[in-house]
Amino acid sequence: MSHYKLFDHTADIGVEVTGRTRKELFVNAAEALFDIMLESKSGDVSAKKRKTITVEGADVADLLINFLRELLYLFNGEKFVTGSCDIIEFSNKELRTRLTGELFNRKKQTIKTEIKAVTYSGLTVEKVKTGWKARIIFDV
Repeated sequence: MSHYKLFDHTADIGVEVTGRTRKELFVNAAEALFDIMLESKSGDVSAKKRKTITVEGADVADLLINFLRELLYLFNGEKFVTGSCDIIEFSNKELRTRLTGELFNRKKQTIKTEIKAVTYSGLTVEKVKTGWKARIIFDV
């Protein structure tokens, strides 16, 4: 079951992500980012490489944007495709996570949508009855 859905947004891509916990929200947001960007020709991303990253933010919403921006930077700058992330530490202002994935491989993955940036435009992160929900706009 998908933990995100797309919504209409002029010239960009809007995504609404859900999770039972804040940690799950962040993991599902990372999954949404890569699902929108890439199509895998041969199934899941392998766990050939590991990276540990630390991200800071002024609050949970800022932290989410900075986390997604770091994943986008790792993809664009180092060609690292995140397959999964395990959150090691989480507070309202800092996140440390262990990423597993592989380097982008044109034989295995195709770029569906080029995401240029993760924006603050229309950003919401809120506690809801079923857990957490975020609305994020990707600049394409």
